Amino acid sequence: MKNSDPKAMAENERKELQDRYIRFDWAIKRLLRQKANFDVLDGFLTVMLREEVHILEILESEGNQKSADDKFNRVDIKAKNSKGEIIIVEIQNTREVHYLERILYGVAKAITEHISLGEGYQKVKKVYSISILYFDLGVGTDYFYHGQNHFTGVHTGDRLRINMRDRDAVITHLPAEIFPEYILIRVNEFDKVAMTPLDEWIEYLKDGTIRPDTTTPGLREAREKLKYYSMSTSERHAYDEHLNVIMIQNDVLNTAKWEGRIEGLAEGKAEGEAKLQQTAANMKRLGISTADIAECTGLPVEEIEKL
Repeated sequence: MKNSDPKAMAENERKELQDRYIRFDWAIKRLLRQKANFDVLDGFLTVMLREEVHILEILESEGNQKSADDKFNRVDIKAKNSKGEIIIVEIQNTREVHYLERILYGVAKAITEHISLGEGYQKVKKVYSISILYFDLGVGTDYFYHGQNHFTGVHTGDRLRINMRDRDAVITHLPAEIFPEYILIRVNEFDKVAMTPLDEWIEYLKDGTIRPDTTTPGLREAREKLKYYSMSTSERHAYDEHLNVIMIQNDVLNTAKWEGRIEGLAEGKAEGEAKLQQTAANMKRLGISTADIAECTGLPVEEIEKL
């Protein structure tokens, strides 16, 4: 018989919640903007960019909304690292037709926002754009895509290096060290056993799983700082509402797609029937027998006779 003691039930619930972790989009909106939690973000970026990253400050971001009605929009965070570079992390829960154009605009905006009028172009900051996507963006077999600018010789295939003079010294740069870099993470495409730190992060992004013995940068800290049970009752309520809105949103969008398909099929059927009727009428004018027209078009004899 199941234990109905309220205290025992509460304790069981507490144990179940101990290993439940907050979604990353909620963490970005509420927790990772706090300096005390930068180590989680540092670890995430270190794994994504494959180099050690230390965040100095969180910059103003128009995606920093806290109301429950913004779930149809993106969630993002814009940070500056110890090199003075700008890193944009964006989470998109729903499909957006012109998504690539928008992240390009966002990167361009970040570049222009962080150079003052009259400053030399050497002050332009390198920007990294990391997109965590929960919708199907294009066709591909991987869940992690990286885009970077290179200038490649059409005839020789070599990569151009740019020579720059600074204090009488010639410094060589690759264009990739200056131009923005883009990372697209297709979360729903991840369907493997996590074997690497990158895999473990994607696993957490997909289903909230963090291994108890993880040594992955950022996830070790997340196990302590992103626990669902660590939130207050009011915070948990707000978080549950957040998840509920996302579920409703996805249901609404899926319903709209289904209705659109049904409507499209109905319109296609009507259009097809009209074309058949026109074809039958043309055949009738040419003197073709009603029986032959019916056999060719599939229309009933009675309907053809009325044309």
